[in-house]
Amino acid sequence: MKKLYGLLGESLPHSFSPQIHSLIFNELGIGGYYHLFEVNKEDLQNALLGFKSLKVKGVNVTIPYKIDVIKYLDDVSKEAKGIGAVNTICFKEGKAVGYNTDYYGFGMMLNKFNVDIKGKKVVILGTGGASRAVLQYLLDNYVGEITFVSRNIEEGKRKFNDFEVINYTQLKEKSNKDIVINCTPVGMYPKVDASPLTKEVISKFKVVVDLIYNPQETLLLKYAKELGLQGINGLYMLVGQAIKAEELWNSVKINDETVDKIYRELFDLL
Repeated sequence: MKKLYGLLGESLPHSFSPQIHSLIFNELGIGGYYHLFEVNKEDLQNALLGFKSLKVKGVNVTIPYKIDVIKYLDDVSKEAKGIGAVNTICFKEGKAVGYNTDYYGFGMMLNKFNVDIKGKKVVILGTGGASRAVLQYLLDNYVGEITFVSRNIEEGKRKFNDFEVINYTQLKEKSNKDIVINCTPVGMYPKVDASPLTKEVISKFKVVVDLIYNPQETLLLKYAKELGLQGINGLYMLVGQAIKAEELWNSVKINDETVDKIYRELFDLL
């Protein structure tokens, strides 16, 4: 009998999750269905109860439920507690346990492309949900300095009051840093002609990471390439977080060669 997995969200017309998990199922020989579960906010608790009743193995969680779903879970992992958001749920022995595999996917991406963050000066663009997993991973892995850049400084300071929060104009005046990480949707398809930073500001960095994976080369990364800087998109992180979810759901360890193969297959699909 095939096992049931899926993605929990409000509106899921453009999700790549079914394709990614189908590739993983095929590679590992897992008999599974990956379904898109579109659920209204008022039905969120009932959905969790329904997953348990149907013996669903696990689900991913996307916006806008990464925070709201926590109060309906039986337990939450250490990294998800630190981040304050869940993107993966495992159903085992009648309990729903939440994790944040974006945290692990981000780390896998940095390791894959040999980005050393220890002691480095890092700038994070945006203070939304994506930035939380990035921040937690950086803190857990001995980053040197973190600066947030937000269009709304006051809102950013409310979310991250232990860190320096500046606006984009102030970033222009800052001295050189090591790594910039784009956690905003600026440059994402279909608005591909936008970049959160000018080429002049990008030149202040050595490494440019853009969590966007569609398009594979954003304008931000195009500028980085023209400047001779290392540029990385979010596709490996996307694969990495899916791999970690499968490891949790199925109590397996997936080797790096398999991760790389699935990454290449998805790269060719997009």
